[in-house]
Amino acid sequence: MDYTLKEMMTIMAAREIRDGDIVFCGTGISMVAAMAAKQINAPDSIIFFETGAIDSKLEEIPMAVADSRVMFGAASNSGLLEAFATMQNPNTGDRIIGILGSAQVDKYGNLNSTCIGDYFQPKIRFSGSGGACDVASFVSRCLIFMQHEKRKFPVKLDYLTSPGYLDGPGARERAGLKPGGPTAVITNLGVMYFDDVTKEMYLASYYPGVTPQDILDNMEFAVDISRAIEAEPPSDRELKILRERVDPHKLIL
Repeated sequence: MDYTLKEMMTIMAAREIRDGDIVFCGTGISMVAAMAAKQINAPDSIIFFETGAIDSKLEEIPMAVADSRVMFGAASNSGLLEAFATMQNPNTGDRIIGILGSAQVDKYGNLNSTCIGDYFQPKIRFSGSGGACDVASFVSRCLIFMQHEKRKFPVKLDYLTSPGYLDGPGARERAGLKPGGPTAVITNLGVMYFDDVTKEMYLASYYPGVTPQDILDNMEFAVDISRAIEAEPPSDRELKILRERVDPHKLIL
C-alpha cells in the first residue's frame, strides 16, 4: 500500500460527508476528514466548532477547537451557545453531521467516553462527554472514529456516555430524542453501518489487505458480514489533496 491506515480512515470518513452538509467536528482526525471532504467531494459543506466558529477558511490545521486558527476567515465567530443552537436548528433537516470518537461502542452505536470499569472505582477515567452526548442526541447523523480492538467493541458498555440507537428500533424516540443516530463506525480495519430495521451494526466494507474475519476477531459481538465489500483505496487525487493541502506538515497524519 502507498497509503497509511490513518489516511484510509480519513478518506473513508470524508466520503461519508455530502455536499451541503454542516459538519460539527472536534480536532484531530475528525477535523482532517472534514477538511478533506471540503476539498475533495463536498466543496459546499460547512464546518463548525463548539467554540462558535462557523465556516472557517482552515488554511492550517488547528490543534484545538479554541486555537485561533479555527476562527481565521470564519463566516461567524460566536460562542458555545450559538454553536449548540446551530446544531439543534430544526430548519437544517438532515444536513448536520457530527464526528465523534470514543473508548467503547456497542452494536447499537452507543458510546462510552467516561470510564473503563465501575463508575465509582474505575480502572481508567476518561475526560467524559464534552459535547459528545449533545451531538449524539441532537444531530441527524453521526460518524464514529474507533481503533478496531476487541476491548473497544464490548457486548455491554462500561458506561453509556452518548446515545446511539440505545436498545434498538424506536428506542431513541421513546427516550425523547430526535430521530437520527450514528450512520457509520470508521476504524483502521473497515467501516460498519447500521441496519435500517434492526438498528444493529453490520460490516459494510473492509480495507484492502483485511478480511471480514479479521474484523470479527477484533470484536466481542458478532456482526453481519454478508453485505461487506472491499473498500476502494484512496485515489491519487485524494491522497495528494490530503497530504499536500490538508495536512502538509503531518501534524495529524
